[in-house]
Amino acid sequence: MVSAQSTLKIGDKAPAFTGKDQDGKSVALSSFAGKKVVLYFYPKDQTPGCTAQACNLRDNIDMLTQQGYVVLGVSTDDEASHRAFREKYNLPFTLIADTDKSITQSYGVWVEKEREGKKFMGTARTTFLINEKGVITDIISNVDTANHTSQIVKQ
Repeated sequence: MVSAQSTLKIGDKAPAFTGKDQDGKSVALSSFAGKKVVLYFYPKDQTPGCTAQACNLRDNIDMLTQQGYVVLGVSTDDEASHRAFREKYNLPFTLIADTDKSITQSYGVWVEKEREGKKFMGTARTTFLINEKGVITDIISNVDTANHTSQIVKQ
């Protein structure tokens, strides 16, 4: 259960960010100006739901690329965790390490969650579609991890 959702809305400018990818290289949202971006936030590397979601995006990367999308994954795991996750599942897209939670918080997806009666803070699985001008065109908060690409391209 998630108790809050992003305050961002369709039509809002996507918050700018710079983070480190799985290889420690700096990645800024602004470097993708002129491209459509699938910016997906997920709770944790190597967990069943997150793996299903990442592999669904991987398996459909050609379709996403043909539609002009660049895929960026964000979680609060560190670079080494992202590198291992990316290598194990042969993920062809960038994973951003948001260890200080600044990106996750700026997108409003660091929220209070509840599992087995215990409350804790964590990442709400949410995908933002951002157009070539940096404007949010869709927010997918009810992510179907096994069929996520179909939610993005709405086939």
